Amino acid sequence: MAAFTGFTPDAIQFLVDLAANNERAWFQPRKADYERLLKEPLEALCVDVDAEFAKRGVPLQADPKRSPFRIYRDTRFSKDKSPYKTHVAADFPWRGDGEGHRWGGGYFHLQPGEVYLGGGMWHPEPSWLAAWRQTVDTSPKTIHAAIDDPAFVKRFKDVHGDSLKRVPPGFDKDHPEGTLLKLKDVTFGLRLDDKEVQSAKLPTTIASAFADAVPVFRLFASIGA
Repeated sequence: MAAFTGFTPDAIQFLVDLAANNERAWFQPRKADYERLLKEPLEALCVDVDAEFAKRGVPLQADPKRSPFRIYRDTRFSKDKSPYKTHVAADFPWRGDGEGHRWGGGYFHLQPGEVYLGGGMWHPEPSWLAAWRQTVDTSPKTIHAAIDDPAFVKRFKDVHGDSLKRVPPGFDKDHPEGTLLKLKDVTFGLRLDDKEVQSAKLPTTIASAFADAVPVFRLFASIGA
């Protein structure tokens, strides 16, 4: 597989055009263009990202076959029957101790006007979320040692996500860590610009960012263990 050389302007334009023509009659004659412009570069990106993870000791995995998401939407339970996603994406699951996706991981999203890296626990299992809240309550220093790490804060600022309106039952309504207790997702993210995704250095950009989040990834895995 060829090395990743960057997503081209034509790749971005393909997604723009797909959003305006989201139907099989438009996509099928252009499927080869999709594979050349987006599918194959995304797979190459995963190969190079995995190598960069290994160099930096980042406990995530990027697999060219498993990490990329399919372009086809699951429309079985959706009122929107558009057959295709208007973005491409890949996930990088935890590869340390534990059970892969159960402990979260990293995510790359490419869509015209919305390119970003994300990480953490999105829609975590109830048992993990309960353990998170218990740790926040009884051992806040453990939490803050990771999420207040200077490299993480400089890169991602904080952890955030969908939240409850009130501190969950069982905790003081004026709990000093109320913001963390109310989280339903515990995630973090970073926006990228067009120059970064069009650069052959994108694998380094991705791996370097997630290297700064390693203490947080390890925290999430330790809570889920």
